[in-house]
Amino acid sequence: MTRKLYVIFPVVIIVIAAVVITFALSATNNNDRYDNNMNPELPVNDSRQSVFTTGSPLLGSPNASIIMLEFGDYQCLMCERYFDNTEHNILRNYVESGKLKIIFMDFAFIGPDSILAAQSAHCAEDQGKYWQYHDELYSNWDGENTGWGSKRNLKNFATNIGLDNNNFNECLDSGKYASKVENNMIIGKQLEVTGTPTFFIFKSSSDMEKIIGNVEKIVGAQPYSTFSNVLDSMLN
Repeated sequence: MTRKLYVIFPVVIIVIAAVVITFALSATNNNDRYDNNMNPELPVNDSRQSVFTTGSPLLGSPNASIIMLEFGDYQCLMCERYFDNTEHNILRNYVESGKLKIIFMDFAFIGPDSILAAQSAHCAEDQGKYWQYHDELYSNWDGENTGWGSKRNLKNFATNIGLDNNNFNECLDSGKYASKVENNMIIGKQLEVTGTPTFFIFKSSSDMEKIIGNVEKIVGAQPYSTFSNVLDSMLN
């Protein structure tokens, strides 16, 4: 899948206060589960008090009125199913038309290769190819903790999409984005993400500093109709 038609912008940081999250849509059998006791020492704040997000470069027009945050793990089976079966329709019907912008958030919990894969995508971002590398990762998905996400393979994926190998390898080997990936995980916990993929969809003000209306949460590799119903209701 190519993303040449999509406009990519720098990392966006949003600070949102007093957010009411509507847990209207969920399907616990369609996502990879996360054990909340994995790192109990990490602070988990009430998501209704303060929510901020930082992740991938923005995918879509900055003028799109709707934002979708996608929390995912590159090793996640259901994330790969969403990528294969649903995402292309969302991109074609909502992103390309300027209605929706997307931010991908790392929720790398399945294994060490999940963390490396997340870091590698940000290394690709240094060369302006975050989303191309994102697609390359899911296109080469081969199970959970099977070794396909090894550092060696991640470097080969960089070659596949034409990245400068020396710069990419130095970035990945140095752990340049380790803290960023860890921070995204903390944000997911603050939002009470319990599995991947998890999506938060909401309308925002033009300056992306305020949420307009409620936030809709979709959990799991839901069909396209689940997303289109939510998006169309917000657009109307």
